[in-house]
Formats: sequence, C-alpha cells, structure tokens
Amino acid sequence: MLNFIVRRLLSGMLTIWFIATATFFAMHAVPGDPLTQDKAMSPAVRAQLEARYGLDQPLGQQYLLFLGNMLRGDFGISFTQENRRVNDIIREHFPVSALLGLTAIAIALVGGVAAGSVAAHYRNRWPDRLLIFAVIAAISVPGFVIAGLAQLLIVRLNQAAGATVLPVAGWGGLSHIWVPALVLGLGTMAYLSRLSRAAMLEVLSSDYILAARSRGISGGRLFWRHQLRNALVPVVTELGPSIAAITTGGFVVELIFAIPGLGRYFVQAVQQLDYTVIMGTTVFYGAFLVLVVVLVDISYGLIDPRIRLVRGRS
Repeated sequence: MLNFIVRRLLSGMLTIWFIATATFFAMHAVPGDPLTQDKAMSPAVRAQLEARYGLDQPLGQQYLLFLGNMLRGDFGISFTQENRRVNDIIREHFPVSALLGLTAIAIALVGGVAAGSVAAHYRNRWPDRLLIFAVIAAISVPGFVIAGLAQLLIVRLNQAAGATVLPVAGWGGLSHIWVPALVLGLGTMAYLSRLSRAAMLEVLSSDYILAARSRGISGGRLFWRHQLRNALVPVVTELGPSIAAITTGGFVVELIFAIPGLGRYFVQAVQQLDYTVIMGTTVFYGAFLVLVVVLVDISYGLIDPRIRLVRGRS
C-alpha cells in the first residue's frame, strides 16, 4: 500500500508539472496584451511593468522563473488588481469555493446513493422510471440554465411569501449556500444515482447476499452491513472525477449567484487576460484535485479489504 501511495504521489507531481507547463505556454500564446488592456501607456511605464512581472526576459527564462516561484509557493502579483498577490487571492477566496464544493459533494453523494438504492429496490417500477427520467433531465440541461431557473423560482417564492425566504444571490449565511450547492451538485447527483443503482442491483444478485438472507439476516442490518458497503465501492471510485466536475462547474455557479469564490476570480482573470492569476489558480486547482484523487484511491482499501489485499501483493 505504501508503494502504491508513493507512486501515486510521484505521478501526481508529474501531472502538476504538466499542468503548469501547458498553462504557461498556452497563456503566452494567447493573442492580446495583459499590460495595456486597451489603455494608453507610455513606453517608460510599460518598461517598468515588464521588468516588474519579468516579461522583459526571454520566454525560456520566464518559464524557469515561474517554475522556481511555483516550487516556493509564490504565484506572483496580479496584473489587473493593483499590488495584490495571487497567493492572497487564493487564501481569501478558496475557502468560499471549498465550502460550496463540499456542500455540493455531500448533497450529491447522499442524494445519489439514496436515490440509486431506492431505484434498485423498486426496479422497473414507477420509482425507478421516475429516477431515470430525472437523471436524463439533470444531465441534459446545462448548469447555467438550472441556475437561472433556480433564481427565478426563488424570486417567485419570495414574492408569494411576501418576504425574503431565500436570497437570490450573494454570500453570507447558511441560506446563501443551499441553492447554489444543490444546483452545483445536481448533475453529479444524477450520475451517482445511476451508478449506485447499477452497483446495488449487482450486489442484490450476488451469492453472499443470498447466503446472508439464508442465515436470517434481513432489513436494515443486511442493507447497511452488506448491500450498501459493497455498492459504495464504484461510487467512491468516481468521487475524484466528480469533485473535479463540481470544481470546474463551480466557476459558472459562483458567477451567476455572485459568490466571491476562487472560481469567480478565475473567470474574471480569463476575461482580463491576467496571466499570474490564471496560472496560479490553475496550478492550485490541479494540485488540489491530484491530492483528492490520491485520497480517494487510499479510501478504496478502507472500504473494501479485497482492494487492499490485491494492491499489497502487486
């Protein structure tokens, strides 16, 4: 198991290097000038700014400087936000994105497993057919459309109640979290529900479930100790990609609901061609997702001892 963790960490570091390299050269290949942004600028001022951001050096030297600063955890100064470091932007706004993302993951995981389990137990009956229809609708409709519809429903709800039951946008208390988190996790919930349904159907027809029933085990004990635990293995396998999908999808949701998260600043940085913010947030998100995937891989062995045994022999 230790060898597996070391290999995953090494491959993760290689992935982060590739992300950083691809982002650096892609940003320098994009047409446009991040310094001027359609504003008049004298040659002297431009020369000072280029020296400050290292843009007066050859591209290869800029790349080595970027890698060296990245290894020290320094992503530089924003091009568009005066005297504000990228590290400060990440430190101040990532907790907001993390809270929104964790809430969305929790909603997607609990709702997806619960819906999939119910559909499996009512296979080919109306709860199962209703779930299939809901899954197709949730996956087919884009997230920004669902976000707009959710805001419209909140407006109508507030009008009917004659008071602010739920805020339409913004960030502050718990009431600002639930609707954006539900919108963000809805597509993942739909996918996990189908996955847990298929896994639960496979578990229900397995020999050890039949043997457990023959020994008189039934009801909640059979479900929690035998059915759910084994059906969770493929669901946990998909948690890494699901977290990645929710993280990237959060960019649009944060923008629509005016949530001051890191994704919102990333979108603004792309619009303003802010090299340092784009590269810093991309590398940060890449490292975060690599860490999540490694942790998910380790959790396999905790859920299913057979996986731990196989990896111990490899």
